[in-house]
Amino acid sequence: MAIAGFLIEIFAATMLLLFAVRLVRTGIERRFGALFQSILTRHSNTFVAGGAGMVLATILQSSAAVTVLLTGFAAAGMVTFGLALAGVLGADLGSALIIQVLSYDLGWLQPVLLALGGWLYLKSDRANVRLIGRIVLGIAFILVSLQFLRDAVDPIRESAFLPAIAGYLENDYFSAFIVGAVLAFVMHSSVATILMCVTLVQIGAIPFAAGLSLVLGANLGSAFIPIWLTRDLTIAARRIPWANLLLRGSAALVMLIAVNVSGAHEALMVAGAGQSLILAHIGFNLTVFVLATGFVNWMERPMALLLPEPKAEASVMDQFTDALSPLGDPSASGANVAMSSVRHELLQMVTQVERMFRPVLDIYEQDDSDAISALWQQDERVNAQLTEIRRFVARMPRQNMNKAQIKAARGLVEYAIRLEAAGDVVSNRMTRTAQIKHTERAEFSAQGWKELTDLHATILESFSLARHVLLVDDMDCARRLVLDKAEVKRMSRDSRKAHLKRLERGQTESFQSSDLHLETLRAMRDLHGHIAAVAYPILYKSGQVLETRLVMEMEKNAADD
Repeated sequence: MAIAGFLIEIFAATMLLLFAVRLVRTGIERRFGALFQSILTRHSNTFVAGGAGMVLATILQSSAAVTVLLTGFAAAGMVTFGLALAGVLGADLGSALIIQVLSYDLGWLQPVLLALGGWLYLKSDRANVRLIGRIVLGIAFILVSLQFLRDAVDPIRESAFLPAIAGYLENDYFSAFIVGAVLAFVMHSSVATILMCVTLVQIGAIPFAAGLSLVLGANLGSAFIPIWLTRDLTIAARRIPWANLLLRGSAALVMLIAVNVSGAHEALMVAGAGQSLILAHIGFNLTVFVLATGFVNWMERPMALLLPEPKAEASVMDQFTDALSPLGDPSASGANVAMSSVRHELLQMVTQVERMFRPVLDIYEQDDSDAISALWQQDERVNAQLTEIRRFVARMPRQNMNKAQIKAARGLVEYAIRLEAAGDVVSNRMTRTAQIKHTERAEFSAQGWKELTDLHATILESFSLARHVLLVDDMDCARRLVLDKAEVKRMSRDSRKAHLKRLERGQTESFQSSDLHLETLRAMRDLHGHIAAVAYPILYKSGQVLETRLVMEMEKNAADD
Protein backbone atom coordinates (compact mmCIF):
# COMPACT_ATOMS: atom_id res chain seq x y z
CA MET A 1 0.00 0.00 0.00
CA ALA A 2 2.87 2.35 0.80
CA ILE A 3 4.36 1.87 -2.68
CA ALA A 4 0.96 2.35 -4.33
CA GLY A 5 0.37 5.57 -2.39
CA PHE A 6 3.87 6.78 -3.29
CA LEU A 7 3.31 6.12 -7.01
CA ILE A 8 -0.05 7.90 -6.96
CA GLU A 9 1.47 10.94 -5.26
CA ILE A 10 4.40 11.01 -7.70
CA PHE A 11 2.01 10.73 -10.64
CA ALA A 12 -0.20 13.51 -9.26
CA ALA A 13 2.78 15.82 -8.69
CA THR A 14 4.09 15.12 -12.19
CA MET A 15 0.70 15.78 -13.83
CA LEU A 16 0.37 19.06 -11.91
CA LEU A 17 3.86 20.06 -13.04
CA LEU A 18 3.04 19.25 -16.68
CA PHE A 19 -0.23 21.14 -16.48
CA ALA A 20 1.49 24.15 -14.92
CA VAL A 21 4.24 24.32 -17.56
CA ARG A 22 1.64 24.05 -20.33
CA LEU A 23 -0.51 26.71 -18.67
CA VAL A 24 2.36 29.19 -18.67
CA ARG A 25 3.50 28.34 -22.20
CA THR A 26 0.11 28.57 -23.89
CA GLY A 27 -0.76 31.74 -22.00
CA ILE A 28 2.40 33.48 -23.18
CA GLU A 29 2.01 32.16 -26.75
CA ARG A 30 -1.50 33.53 -26.98
CA ARG A 31 -0.70 36.89 -25.41
CA PHE A 32 2.55 37.61 -27.24
CA GLY A 33 2.35 35.39 -30.37
CA ALA A 34 2.60 38.25 -32.86
CA LEU A 35 5.62 39.69 -31.03
CA PHE A 36 7.34 36.28 -31.15
CA GLN A 37 6.95 36.11 -34.91
CA SER A 38 8.48 39.55 -35.31
CA ILE A 39 11.45 38.68 -33.07
CA LEU A 40 12.13 35.31 -34.68
CA THR A 41 11.90 36.40 -38.32
CA ARG A 42 13.59 39.80 -38.52
CA HIS A 43 17.24 38.79 -37.98
CA SER A 44 19.88 37.64 -40.47
CA ASN A 45 22.75 36.84 -38.07
CA THR A 46 22.73 33.28 -36.72
CA PHE A 47 23.96 34.24 -33.25
CA VAL A 48 21.34 36.99 -32.99
CA ALA A 49 18.68 34.51 -34.10
CA GLY A 50 20.01 32.07 -31.50
CA GLY A 51 19.80 34.76 -28.83
CA ALA A 52 16.22 35.51 -29.83
CA GLY A 53 15.35 31.81 -29.58
CA MET A 54 16.99 31.66 -26.15
CA VAL A 55 14.97 34.60 -24.83
CA LEU A 56 11.69 33.25 -26.15
CA ALA A 57 12.31 29.74 -24.80
CA THR A 58 13.11 31.26 -21.39
CA ILE A 59 9.79 33.09 -21.47
CA LEU A 60 7.80 30.16 -22.87
CA GLN A 61 9.57 27.58 -20.65
CA SER A 62 9.70 25.27 -23.66
CA SER A 63 12.29 24.79 -26.39
CA ALA A 64 9.86 22.51 -28.25
CA ALA A 65 7.33 25.35 -28.60
CA VAL A 66 9.95 27.65 -30.14
CA THR A 67 11.16 24.84 -32.42
CA VAL A 68 7.63 24.24 -33.73
CA LEU A 69 7.15 27.97 -34.30
CA LEU A 70 10.44 28.27 -36.21
CA THR A 71 9.71 25.15 -38.25
CA GLY A 72 6.35 26.63 -39.20
CA PHE A 73 7.99 29.93 -40.18
CA ALA A 74 10.51 28.00 -42.29
CA ALA A 75 7.69 26.05 -43.96
CA ALA A 76 6.05 29.36 -44.84
CA GLY A 77 9.33 30.71 -46.26
CA MET A 78 9.74 33.35 -43.54
CA VAL A 79 13.16 32.18 -42.26
CA THR A 80 16.06 30.24 -43.76
CA PHE A 81 17.22 26.82 -42.59
CA GLY A 82 20.32 28.24 -40.90
CA LEU A 83 18.51 30.97 -38.97
CA ALA A 84 15.78 28.56 -37.88
CA LEU A 85 18.29 25.98 -36.63
CA ALA A 86 20.26 28.68 -34.79
CA GLY A 87 17.04 29.79 -33.10
CA VAL A 88 16.32 26.19 -32.08
CA LEU A 89 19.78 25.80 -30.53
CA GLY A 90 19.27 29.05 -28.65
CA ALA A 91 15.87 27.80 -27.48
CA ASP A 92 17.51 24.68 -26.01
CA LEU A 93 19.80 26.93 -23.98
CA GLY A 94 16.91 29.15 -22.93
CA SER A 95 14.87 26.24 -21.58
CA ALA A 96 17.95 25.20 -19.55
CA LEU A 97 18.28 28.68 -18.05
CA ILE A 98 14.67 28.79 -16.85
CA ILE A 99 15.30 25.63 -14.82
CA GLN A 100 17.80 27.61 -12.75
CA VAL A 101 15.14 30.18 -11.88
CA LEU A 102 12.45 27.61 -11.08
CA SER A 103 14.80 25.55 -8.90
CA TYR A 104 15.11 28.25 -6.23
CA ASP A 105 13.10 27.87 -3.04
CA LEU A 106 10.25 30.23 -3.82
CA GLY A 107 7.66 28.70 -1.53
CA TRP A 108 6.89 32.07 0.01
CA LEU A 109 5.70 33.25 -3.42
CA GLN A 110 3.09 30.54 -3.82
CA PRO A 111 0.19 32.23 -1.96
CA VAL A 112 1.00 35.61 -3.53
CA LEU A 113 1.01 34.22 -7.07
CA LEU A 114 -2.10 32.10 -6.48
CA ALA A 115 -4.03 35.07 -5.11
CA LEU A 116 -2.87 37.48 -7.83
CA GLY A 117 -3.32 35.04 -10.72
CA GLY A 118 -6.74 33.89 -9.50
CA TRP A 119 -7.95 37.46 -9.07
CA LEU A 120 -6.78 38.51 -12.56
CA TYR A 121 -8.26 35.42 -14.19
CA LEU A 122 -11.63 35.37 -12.42
CA LYS A 123 -12.41 39.05 -11.91
CA SER A 124 -11.62 40.47 -15.35
CA ASP A 125 -13.65 40.08 -18.53
CA ARG A 126 -10.78 41.29 -20.75
CA ALA A 127 -9.00 38.47 -22.59
CA ASN A 128 -5.49 39.93 -22.24
CA VAL A 129 -5.83 40.43 -18.49
CA ARG A 130 -7.17 36.89 -18.08
CA LEU A 131 -4.15 35.57 -20.00
CA ILE A 132 -1.80 37.38 -17.61
CA GLY A 133 -3.71 35.75 -14.74
CA ARG A 134 -3.32 32.38 -16.46
CA ILE A 135 0.45 32.85 -16.71
CA VAL A 136 0.78 33.86 -13.04
CA LEU A 137 -1.35 30.89 -11.95
CA GLY A 138 0.83 28.56 -14.05
CA ILE A 139 4.00 29.77 -12.32
CA ALA A 140 2.34 29.30 -8.92
CA PHE A 141 1.28 25.75 -9.85
CA ILE A 142 4.86 24.93 -10.89
CA LEU A 143 6.08 25.91 -7.42
CA VAL A 144 3.26 23.97 -5.75
CA SER A 145 3.95 20.83 -7.84
CA LEU A 146 7.66 20.88 -6.98
CA GLN A 147 6.86 21.16 -3.28
CA PHE A 148 4.32 18.34 -3.69
CA LEU A 149 7.03 16.21 -5.34
CA ARG A 150 9.49 16.83 -2.51
CA ASP A 151 6.88 15.94 0.11
CA ALA A 152 5.89 12.75 -1.75
CA VAL A 153 9.45 11.42 -2.02
CA ASP A 154 10.70 12.46 1.42
CA PRO A 155 9.02 9.67 3.51
CA ILE A 156 10.50 6.80 1.48
CA ARG A 157 14.07 8.05 1.07
CA GLU A 158 15.22 5.60 3.73
CA SER A 159 13.18 2.64 2.42
CA ALA A 160 14.73 -0.26 0.51
CA PHE A 161 12.60 0.47 -2.59
CA LEU A 162 14.00 3.82 -3.71
CA PRO A 163 17.69 3.15 -2.97
CA ALA A 164 17.47 -0.05 -5.04
CA ILE A 165 16.16 1.85 -8.08
CA ALA A 166 18.64 4.70 -7.53
CA GLY A 167 21.53 2.26 -7.27
CA TYR A 168 20.51 0.50 -10.47
CA LEU A 169 20.32 3.79 -12.39
CA GLU A 170 23.70 4.86 -11.01
CA ASN A 171 25.41 1.61 -12.06
CA ASP A 172 23.72 1.32 -15.47
CA TYR A 173 24.15 4.82 -16.85
CA PHE A 174 22.93 3.89 -20.35
CA SER A 175 19.60 2.63 -18.95
CA ALA A 176 19.28 5.88 -16.97
CA PHE A 177 19.99 7.77 -20.21
CA ILE A 178 17.17 5.92 -22.02
CA VAL A 179 14.79 6.42 -19.07
CA GLY A 180 15.46 10.17 -19.14
CA ALA A 181 14.84 10.31 -22.91
CA VAL A 182 11.58 8.38 -22.64
CA LEU A 183 10.35 10.51 -19.73
CA ALA A 184 11.05 13.76 -21.58
CA PHE A 185 9.25 12.55 -24.71
CA VAL A 186 6.26 11.06 -22.88
CA MET A 187 5.88 14.15 -20.68
CA HIS A 188 6.42 16.38 -23.76
CA SER A 189 8.44 18.76 -21.59
CA SER A 190 12.18 18.72 -20.89
CA VAL A 191 11.67 21.49 -18.31
CA ALA A 192 9.26 19.37 -16.27
CA THR A 193 11.45 16.25 -16.59
CA ILE A 194 14.66 17.98 -15.55
CA LEU A 195 12.98 19.87 -12.71
CA MET A 196 11.79 16.52 -11.39
CA CYS A 197 15.30 15.05 -11.65
CA VAL A 198 16.83 18.08 -9.94
CA THR A 199 14.28 17.86 -7.11
CA LEU A 200 15.04 14.16 -6.56
CA VAL A 201 18.78 14.84 -6.51
CA GLN A 202 18.38 17.82 -4.15
CA ILE A 203 16.61 15.74 -1.50
CA GLY A 204 19.03 12.81 -1.91
CA ALA A 205 16.48 10.42 -3.42
CA ILE A 206 18.84 9.56 -6.30
CA PRO A 207 22.62 10.13 -6.58
CA PHE A 208 24.16 12.86 -8.69
CA ALA A 209 25.60 10.41 -11.24
CA ALA A 210 22.18 8.87 -11.96
CA GLY A 211 20.61 12.32 -12.14
CA LEU A 212 23.22 13.45 -14.68
CA SER A 213 22.50 10.46 -16.92
CA LEU A 214 18.77 11.12 -16.67
CA VAL A 215 19.25 14.79 -17.59
CA LEU A 216 21.42 13.97 -20.59
CA GLY A 217 18.76 11.51 -21.72
CA ALA A 218 16.11 14.21 -21.28
CA ASN A 219 18.09 16.38 -23.71
CA LEU A 220 17.84 13.60 -26.27
CA GLY A 221 14.15 12.92 -25.60
CA SER A 222 13.14 16.58 -25.80
CA ALA A 223 14.72 16.80 -29.26
CA PHE A 224 12.25 14.14 -30.46
CA ILE A 225 9.21 16.21 -29.35
CA PRO A 226 9.26 18.79 -32.20
CA ILE A 227 9.98 15.99 -34.70
CA TRP A 228 6.73 14.35 -33.65
CA LEU A 229 4.78 17.62 -33.63
CA THR A 230 5.95 18.64 -37.13
CA ARG A 231 5.66 15.21 -38.74
CA ASP A 232 2.99 16.42 -41.22
CA LEU A 233 5.07 19.26 -42.67
CA THR A 234 7.14 19.16 -45.82
CA ILE A 235 10.50 17.39 -45.87
CA ALA A 236 12.36 20.71 -46.16
CA ALA A 237 10.76 22.05 -42.97
CA ARG A 238 11.23 18.80 -41.03
CA ARG A 239 14.99 18.93 -41.63
CA ILE A 240 15.28 21.63 -38.94
CA PRO A 241 14.14 19.56 -35.90
CA TRP A 242 16.02 16.53 -37.28
CA ALA A 243 19.22 18.59 -37.50
CA ASN A 244 18.68 19.69 -33.89
CA LEU A 245 18.25 16.04 -32.85
CA LEU A 246 21.46 15.11 -34.68
CA LEU A 247 23.45 17.85 -32.93
CA ARG A 248 21.89 17.66 -29.48
CA GLY A 249 21.47 13.87 -29.36
CA SER A 250 25.00 13.06 -30.48
CA ALA A 251 26.44 15.62 -28.05
CA ALA A 252 24.41 14.14 -25.18
CA LEU A 253 25.58 10.61 -26.01
CA VAL A 254 29.23 11.72 -26.26
CA MET A 255 29.04 13.52 -22.90
CA LEU A 256 27.30 10.53 -21.27
CA ILE A 257 30.08 8.17 -22.32
CA ALA A 258 32.89 10.65 -21.57
CA VAL A 259 31.69 11.45 -18.06
CA ASN A 260 30.95 7.88 -17.03
CA VAL A 261 34.05 6.30 -18.58
CA SER A 262 36.36 8.95 -17.11
CA GLY A 263 34.51 9.06 -13.77
CA ALA A 264 34.37 12.86 -13.89
CA HIS A 265 31.23 13.14 -11.75
CA GLU A 266 33.11 14.57 -8.78
CA ALA A 267 34.70 17.24 -10.99
CA LEU A 268 31.20 18.42 -11.97
CA MET A 269 30.12 18.74 -8.34
CA VAL A 270 30.99 22.43 -8.06
CA ALA A 271 28.15 23.14 -5.60
CA GLY A 272 25.31 21.16 -4.04
CA ALA A 273 24.13 18.11 -5.94
CA GLY A 274 20.97 19.75 -7.31
CA GLN A 275 22.70 22.99 -8.26
CA SER A 276 25.59 21.10 -9.87
CA LEU A 277 23.11 19.14 -11.97
CA ILE A 278 21.51 22.38 -13.20
CA LEU A 279 24.91 23.89 -14.01
CA ALA A 280 25.92 20.75 -15.90
CA HIS A 281 22.70 20.95 -17.93
CA ILE A 282 23.24 24.65 -18.71
CA GLY A 283 26.91 24.04 -19.54
CA PHE A 284 26.01 21.23 -21.92
CA ASN A 285 23.49 23.32 -23.86
CA LEU A 286 25.75 26.39 -23.84
CA THR A 287 28.59 24.32 -25.31
CA VAL A 288 26.36 22.93 -28.07
CA PHE A 289 25.04 26.43 -28.83
CA VAL A 290 28.48 28.07 -29.02
CA LEU A 291 30.13 25.30 -31.05
CA ALA A 292 27.28 24.65 -33.49
CA THR A 293 25.65 28.04 -34.14
CA GLY A 294 28.48 29.29 -36.33
CA PHE A 295 28.15 26.26 -38.61
CA VAL A 296 24.36 25.87 -38.94
CA ASN A 297 24.32 27.10 -42.55
CA TRP A 298 26.76 24.34 -43.48
CA MET A 299 24.33 21.70 -42.23
CA GLU A 300 21.65 22.44 -44.81
CA ARG A 301 23.29 20.41 -47.56
CA PRO A 302 24.06 17.33 -45.39
CA MET A 303 20.49 17.35 -44.06
CA ALA A 304 19.17 17.54 -47.63
CA LEU A 305 21.19 14.39 -48.38
CA LEU A 306 20.00 12.63 -45.22
CA LEU A 307 16.36 13.67 -45.76
CA PRO A 308 15.95 13.98 -49.53
CA GLU A 309 12.72 14.90 -51.20
CA PRO A 310 10.70 11.79 -52.09
CA LYS A 311 11.12 10.67 -55.67
CA ALA A 312 7.45 11.36 -56.29
CA GLU A 313 7.98 14.96 -55.25
CA ALA A 314 11.04 15.21 -57.50
CA SER A 315 8.95 14.04 -60.44
CA VAL A 316 6.44 16.74 -59.60
CA MET A 317 9.16 19.32 -60.07
CA ASP A 318 9.98 17.79 -63.43
CA GLN A 319 6.34 18.23 -64.42
CA PHE A 320 6.30 21.87 -63.44
CA THR A 321 6.68 22.95 -67.04
CA ASP A 322 3.66 20.91 -68.08
CA ALA A 323 1.24 23.65 -66.96
CA LEU A 324 0.30 21.69 -63.84
CA SER A 325 -0.23 23.32 -60.47
CA PRO A 326 2.93 24.53 -58.65
CA LEU A 327 1.74 22.19 -55.90
CA GLY A 328 2.47 19.30 -58.22
CA ASP A 329 0.54 16.23 -59.25
CA PRO A 330 -1.34 14.75 -56.25
CA SER A 331 -1.53 11.32 -57.89
CA ALA A 332 2.27 11.10 -57.90
CA SER A 333 2.42 10.70 -54.11
CA GLY A 334 0.32 9.38 -51.26
CA ALA A 335 -2.63 11.15 -49.72
CA ASN A 336 -0.65 12.20 -46.63
CA VAL A 337 2.06 13.85 -48.74
CA ALA A 338 -0.57 15.62 -50.83
CA MET A 339 -2.36 16.89 -47.72
CA SER A 340 0.96 18.12 -46.33
CA SER A 341 1.55 20.05 -49.57
CA VAL A 342 -1.85 21.74 -49.24
CA ARG A 343 -1.14 22.71 -45.63
CA HIS A 344 2.19 24.18 -46.71
CA GLU A 345 0.45 26.27 -49.36
CA LEU A 346 -2.14 27.40 -46.80
CA LEU A 347 0.64 28.47 -44.43
CA GLN A 348 1.97 30.67 -47.21
CA MET A 349 -1.52 32.07 -47.82
CA VAL A 350 -1.93 32.97 -44.12
CA THR A 351 1.46 34.67 -44.17
CA GLN A 352 0.59 36.55 -47.39
CA VAL A 353 -2.70 37.84 -45.95
CA GLU A 354 -0.89 38.89 -42.79
CA ARG A 355 1.65 40.83 -44.86
CA MET A 356 -1.27 42.61 -46.52
CA PHE A 357 -3.07 43.40 -43.27
CA ARG A 358 -0.08 44.49 -41.17
CA PRO A 359 0.57 47.86 -42.95
CA VAL A 360 -3.04 48.61 -43.93
CA LEU A 361 -3.56 51.33 -41.32
CA ASP A 362 -0.54 53.17 -42.72
CA ILE A 363 -2.59 53.70 -45.89
CA TYR A 364 -5.28 55.37 -43.76
CA GLU A 365 -2.68 57.87 -42.50
CA GLN A 366 -0.87 58.53 -45.79
CA ASP A 367 -2.29 58.71 -49.30
CA ASP A 368 0.15 56.27 -50.92
CA SER A 369 -1.02 54.93 -54.28
CA ASP A 370 2.09 52.74 -54.61
CA ALA A 371 1.29 51.00 -51.32
CA ILE A 372 -2.28 50.37 -52.47
CA SER A 373 -1.04 48.97 -55.80
CA ALA A 374 1.29 46.66 -53.89
CA LEU A 375 -1.65 45.37 -51.84
CA TRP A 376 -3.63 44.67 -55.03
CA GLN A 377 -0.68 42.69 -56.44
CA GLN A 378 -0.40 40.70 -53.22
CA ASP A 379 -4.12 39.96 -53.37
CA GLU A 380 -3.70 38.62 -56.91
CA ARG A 381 -1.09 36.18 -55.56
CA VAL A 382 -3.54 35.05 -52.85
CA ASN A 383 -6.21 34.53 -55.52
CA ALA A 384 -3.75 32.49 -57.60
CA GLN A 385 -2.89 30.35 -54.56
CA LEU A 386 -6.59 29.59 -54.02
CA THR A 387 -6.96 28.55 -57.67
CA GLU A 388 -3.98 26.20 -57.45
CA ILE A 389 -5.21 24.64 -54.19
CA ARG A 390 -8.64 24.02 -55.74
CA ARG A 391 -7.11 22.36 -58.81
CA PHE A 392 -4.71 20.30 -56.73
CA VAL A 393 -7.40 18.97 -54.38
CA ALA A 394 -9.77 18.30 -57.30
CA ARG A 395 -7.11 16.04 -58.88
CA MET A 396 -6.44 14.08 -55.68
CA PRO A 397 -7.41 10.42 -56.36
CA ARG A 398 -10.41 9.79 -54.09
CA GLN A 399 -10.09 6.02 -54.48
CA ASN A 400 -6.82 6.16 -52.49
CA MET A 401 -8.29 8.30 -49.69
CA ASN A 402 -10.46 7.37 -46.71
CA LYS A 403 -13.48 9.41 -45.62
CA ALA A 404 -11.53 11.34 -42.99
CA GLN A 405 -8.90 12.41 -45.55
CA ILE A 406 -11.57 13.46 -48.06
CA LYS A 407 -13.33 15.52 -45.40
CA ALA A 408 -10.04 17.09 -44.27
CA ALA A 409 -9.14 18.00 -47.87
CA ARG A 410 -12.54 19.64 -48.32
CA GLY A 411 -12.00 21.59 -45.09
CA LEU A 412 -8.61 22.85 -46.28
CA VAL A 413 -10.17 24.12 -49.52
CA GLU A 414 -12.89 25.87 -47.55
CA TYR A 415 -10.25 27.59 -45.42
CA ALA A 416 -8.37 28.64 -48.55
CA ILE A 417 -11.61 30.27 -49.74
CA ARG A 418 -11.87 32.11 -46.41
CA LEU A 419 -8.28 33.31 -46.72
CA GLU A 420 -8.96 34.62 -50.22
CA ALA A 421 -11.98 36.48 -48.82
CA ALA A 422 -9.77 37.91 -46.05
CA GLY A 423 -7.38 39.21 -48.70
CA ASP A 424 -10.31 40.85 -50.50
CA VAL A 425 -11.32 42.60 -47.28
CA VAL A 426 -7.91 44.29 -47.18
CA SER A 427 -7.39 44.96 -50.90
CA ASN A 428 -10.95 46.05 -51.71
CA ARG A 429 -12.88 47.25 -48.69
CA MET A 430 -10.14 48.72 -46.51
CA THR A 431 -8.17 50.34 -49.33
CA ARG A 432 -11.38 51.84 -50.72
CA THR A 433 -12.25 53.22 -47.28
CA ALA A 434 -8.76 54.71 -46.99
CA GLN A 435 -9.08 56.36 -50.41
CA ILE A 436 -12.46 57.88 -49.44
CA LYS A 437 -10.88 59.22 -46.25
CA HIS A 438 -8.18 61.02 -48.20
CA THR A 439 -10.58 62.26 -50.88
CA GLU A 440 -12.95 63.74 -48.28
CA ARG A 441 -10.05 64.94 -46.08
CA ALA A 442 -11.72 63.29 -43.10
CA GLU A 443 -9.93 62.64 -39.83
CA PHE A 444 -10.58 60.15 -37.07
CA SER A 445 -10.83 61.36 -33.49
CA ALA A 446 -7.82 60.50 -31.31
CA GLN A 447 -9.85 57.99 -29.29
CA GLY A 448 -11.44 56.49 -32.41
CA TRP A 449 -8.05 55.98 -34.05
CA LYS A 450 -6.71 54.33 -30.87
CA GLU A 451 -9.67 51.93 -30.90
CA LEU A 452 -8.89 50.96 -34.49
CA THR A 453 -5.16 50.45 -33.83
CA ASP A 454 -5.90 48.33 -30.72
CA LEU A 455 -8.27 46.16 -32.76
CA HIS A 456 -5.66 45.89 -35.53
CA ALA A 457 -3.00 44.70 -33.02
CA THR A 458 -5.39 42.14 -31.52
CA ILE A 459 -6.19 40.67 -34.93
CA LEU A 460 -2.50 40.44 -35.85
CA GLU A 461 -1.96 38.08 -32.90
CA SER A 462 -4.44 35.61 -34.42
CA PHE A 463 -2.33 34.97 -37.51
CA SER A 464 0.31 33.14 -35.45
CA LEU A 465 -2.42 31.09 -33.78
CA ALA A 466 -3.92 30.19 -37.15
CA ARG A 467 -0.53 29.01 -38.45
CA HIS A 468 -0.02 26.90 -35.34
CA VAL A 469 -3.45 25.29 -35.71
CA LEU A 470 -2.65 24.48 -39.34
CA LEU A 471 0.64 22.91 -38.28
CA VAL A 472 -0.40 20.65 -35.41
CA ASP A 473 -4.22 20.78 -35.00
CA ASP A 474 -3.69 22.25 -31.53
CA MET A 475 -6.96 22.16 -29.57
CA ASP A 476 -5.96 24.93 -27.16
CA CYS A 477 -4.94 27.29 -29.95
CA ALA A 478 -8.15 26.49 -31.82
CA ARG A 479 -10.17 27.40 -28.71
CA ARG A 480 -8.12 30.57 -28.35
CA LEU A 481 -8.87 31.59 -31.94
CA VAL A 482 -12.60 31.27 -31.28
CA LEU A 483 -12.28 33.14 -27.99
CA ASP A 484 -10.32 35.86 -29.78
CA LYS A 485 -13.18 36.09 -32.27
CA ALA A 486 -15.50 36.90 -29.36
CA GLU A 487 -12.94 39.43 -28.09
CA VAL A 488 -12.76 41.11 -31.51
CA LYS A 489 -16.56 41.31 -31.57
CA ARG A 490 -16.55 42.87 -28.09
CA MET A 491 -13.89 45.42 -29.04
CA SER A 492 -15.76 46.26 -32.24
CA ARG A 493 -19.04 46.62 -30.35
CA ASP A 494 -17.45 48.80 -27.66
CA SER A 495 -15.82 51.00 -30.30
CA ARG A 496 -19.12 51.41 -32.12
CA LYS A 497 -20.89 52.44 -28.92
CA ALA A 498 -18.08 54.84 -27.98
CA HIS A 499 -18.23 56.33 -31.49
CA LEU A 500 -21.98 56.93 -31.21
CA LYS A 501 -21.45 58.64 -27.86
CA ARG A 502 -18.87 60.93 -29.46
CA LEU A 503 -21.44 61.78 -32.11
CA GLU A 504 -23.94 62.64 -29.38
CA ARG A 505 -21.38 64.97 -27.82
CA GLY A 506 -20.94 66.68 -31.20
CA GLN A 507 -17.25 65.91 -31.86
CA THR A 508 -16.43 67.28 -35.33
CA GLU A 509 -13.93 64.56 -36.30
CA SER A 510 -16.42 61.85 -35.40
CA PHE A 511 -19.06 63.39 -37.71
CA GLN A 512 -16.57 63.62 -40.58
CA SER A 513 -15.33 60.04 -40.26
CA SER A 514 -18.44 58.28 -38.94
CA ASP A 515 -19.10 56.02 -41.94
CA LEU A 516 -15.37 55.36 -42.38
CA HIS A 517 -14.95 54.35 -38.74
CA LEU A 518 -17.91 51.97 -38.78
CA GLU A 519 -16.93 50.43 -42.12
CA THR A 520 -13.38 49.81 -40.89
CA LEU A 521 -14.73 48.11 -37.77
CA ARG A 522 -16.93 45.84 -39.89
CA ALA A 523 -14.05 45.03 -42.25
CA MET A 524 -11.67 44.10 -39.43
CA ARG A 525 -14.30 41.98 -37.73
CA ASP A 526 -15.07 40.13 -40.99
CA LEU A 527 -11.37 39.59 -41.71
CA HIS A 528 -10.78 38.06 -38.29
CA GLY A 529 -13.76 35.76 -38.80
CA HIS A 530 -12.14 34.42 -41.97
CA ILE A 531 -8.78 33.86 -40.24
CA ALA A 532 -10.36 32.11 -37.24
CA ALA A 533 -12.34 29.71 -39.45
CA VAL A 534 -9.48 27.18 -39.33
CA ALA A 535 -10.37 26.43 -35.70
CA TYR A 536 -13.92 25.19 -36.20
CA PRO A 537 -13.30 21.77 -37.85
CA ILE A 538 -11.04 20.81 -34.91
CA LEU A 539 -13.54 22.03 -32.32
CA TYR A 540 -16.50 20.39 -34.07
CA LYS A 541 -14.65 17.09 -34.18
CA SER A 542 -14.07 17.12 -30.41
CA GLY A 543 -17.52 18.46 -29.53
CA GLN A 544 -16.13 21.77 -28.30
CA VAL A 545 -18.68 23.83 -30.28
CA LEU A 546 -22.30 23.16 -31.22
CA GLU A 547 -23.63 22.85 -34.75
CA THR A 548 -25.85 25.89 -34.09
CA ARG A 549 -25.41 28.83 -31.76
CA LEU A 550 -28.85 30.32 -32.51
CA VAL A 551 -30.04 30.80 -28.93
CA MET A 552 -26.70 32.20 -27.84
CA GLU A 553 -26.56 34.60 -30.78
CA MET A 554 -30.16 35.77 -30.21
CA GLU A 555 -29.40 36.51 -26.57
CA LYS A 556 -26.23 38.41 -27.52
CA ASN A 557 -28.03 40.45 -30.16
CA ALA A 558 -30.79 41.29 -27.69
CA ALA A 559 -28.18 42.47 -25.20
CA ASP A 560 -26.47 44.59 -27.87
CA ASP A 561 -29.76 46.23 -28.85
